[in-house]
Amino acid sequence: MLSNTKTKILITGGAGFIGSNLCEYFINKGGFDVVCLDNLSTGFKENIDFLLDNPNFKFIEGDIRDLEICKKAIKGCHYVLHQAALGSVPRSINDPITTNEVNINGFLNLLVASREEKIKRFVYAASSSTYGDSESLPKIEDVIGKPLSPYAITKYVNELYADVFSKIYGLETIGLRYFNVYGKRQRPDGAYAAVIPKFVSQLINYQSPIINGDGNYSRDFTYIENVIQMNELALFTDNEIAANQVYNTAVGERTTLNQLVEYLQSELSILDPKINEVKIIYGPNREGDIPHSLACIDKAKNMLGYSPTHNLHLGLKESVKWYWDYFRNKNDIHF
Repeated sequence: MLSNTKTKILITGGAGFIGSNLCEYFINKGGFDVVCLDNLSTGFKENIDFLLDNPNFKFIEGDIRDLEICKKAIKGCHYVLHQAALGSVPRSINDPITTNEVNINGFLNLLVASREEKIKRFVYAASSSTYGDSESLPKIEDVIGKPLSPYAITKYVNELYADVFSKIYGLETIGLRYFNVYGKRQRPDGAYAAVIPKFVSQLINYQSPIINGDGNYSRDFTYIENVIQMNELALFTDNEIAANQVYNTAVGERTTLNQLVEYLQSELSILDPKINEVKIIYGPNREGDIPHSLACIDKAKNMLGYSPTHNLHLGLKESVKWYWDYFRNKNDIHF
C-alpha cells in the first residue's frame, strides 16, 4: 500500500526512457510515493523491474487514451509528471492518427483527471519540434514557427490545452520543451530509435552509421540528468510567476551530426580501438527534420534556477559506459 503521508507523484510513460529515470530518481530520493502508468507500447517492463518490490512504487499497466484509467492512476496524487507520448517525427508521418490519439486525446484525459483530482501542479513533456520552421537561433520560448510534422502539431496543441486549463480551471501547468534527450535506458531498437543509441549500437558492432544529409544538421543534445533536474525544479518551484509557462530543457550548446559521430567514435575507441576504423555513410535528409536546433536556456535559469550539470562530452562518457554494459549483458557486442 502507498503511504498517505508522503508526496505522491503520477509519472505517465514511467516505463519508458525518460519516465523510468524519473521514477528511479524520486524513489531513491525518498519521501515520495510514485505511481507509474504505462501501456508498454514503447516502454519496457524491465526498465522498472527493480522498483516493483519497493513499497513506495506502484505500477499500473494502462493507456492514457482511457479516461477511467487516468482517473484511477491519479487518485490520491499531488503532482503529475506527464511523459507518455508517441515520439518520433517519422512515426507521426507514417501514422498521424495514432500519434494524434495518444498525444492529444491522452493529454486531454490527463488534464481532465488532474483538474478533478485538484492536482497541485501538472508538469508535461513538450518538445523542441514546436519551433517548426522558425530559423532564428537560439530558440527562445516565445518565438516559434509553423510545425513541420504531425508530431510537432500534437506537442504544440498540448501547450495550448495546458494554457487553457490554467486560465479557465486554475490548474497549474509547466511545459518542458525537451531538446534531443539521451542517456541510460534509451533503446537502440526499432525503426524509430533516437540517433545516439542507434549510432552507438552500430559502432559497437562495426556497422557504418548512416547520417541523414551531409552531417551538418545540428542539435542541442541534452543528457537525462539535466532533464531530471528540470522536472524536479518545475514540480516544486515556489516562484509564483514560474507556473503556467513553457521552458526550454537543454544545454545551450549546438553539435553537428558529424561532430557527434566523431565524439562517439572517440569514446568507444577507448573500449575497442577497432571502432575508430568504422566508416560513416551519408544518406538523404529526413522528411520533417529541422535543420538546426539550439536552445536559449536563460528563462529556465532565471525562473527555475536551472543549471545544467552535464554538457555533451560528460553526458556521452556516462552514456557510452551504460551502453557498453547493456550490450555486453545482451551478448550483442564484439570482444
